[in-house]
Amino acid sequence: MPDQETFATNIERFTGFADHYDRHRPSPPERLGSLLMEIAGADSSATVVDLGSGTGLSTRYWSGRVAKIIGVEPTDSMRAEAEQRGGEGVSYVRGFSHATGLPDACADIVVCAQALHWMEPQSTFAEAGRILRPGGVFASCDYDWPPVTGLWQLDAAYLECDLLARRMERELNLSPGIQFHEKSGHLGRMQESGQFRWARELLLHHEDEGDAERLTGLFSSQGSVQTLLKAGVSEEELRIVTFRKAAAALMPVKKGWLWCSRIRVGVV
Repeated sequence: MPDQETFATNIERFTGFADHYDRHRPSPPERLGSLLMEIAGADSSATVVDLGSGTGLSTRYWSGRVAKIIGVEPTDSMRAEAEQRGGEGVSYVRGFSHATGLPDACADIVVCAQALHWMEPQSTFAEAGRILRPGGVFASCDYDWPPVTGLWQLDAAYLECDLLARRMERELNLSPGIQFHEKSGHLGRMQESGQFRWARELLLHHEDEGDAERLTGLFSSQGSVQTLLKAGVSEEELRIVTFRKAAAALMPVKKGWLWCSRIRVGVV
């Protein structure tokens, strides 16, 4: 089973910008909660466990929907940010997706929002199977980046900056030992794990809104960008300054945009 040292690079990747992350990242789709509760046959008395809960965006989402929500997060600064923001029925523990420390069959739903690709999949699925009661649901939620702003030039500029950042990170070899699994393989790995009686991919979308500052903040909230900034690469070199100006020109005021989400669901 993976240990803490295995994920040291992953933890460092998301250390040091928790407030920035929480201000700019999206919450899960509005429809997700009721859908997973229906599949699980759960009601408002349910318990939800959020693996890789980060700053609690995906944990607080469940507040008011179910009675008990437990966020599991190994990065201390992210978990501290989450604890400061509270939420009815919400609590947090330090742990990993494959080693939560939670009791057997304690959860009705286990979720993983924009985080499964940073986890060791098979041991994560096994842990989800252990802490879920029979008939419980595991679901990973991943957003397609960037959001659809309706301004194709801006979306294209975002992707250009993203490709540059990923290439620079590789060329500078800034993340040796990083644990990463392509999102496109999530469903296949779930089906092959033997943990789920039924698994499939669902597509959801939800409305959001933002301005140039938020879209630029979304870009700089990505682990690759933060890794480069912490290594001393400038915003000019990353073209963040240029992107910010383009975003301000194309989107001078707040406007609506669309997040597209891919949900991989499994029933134990």
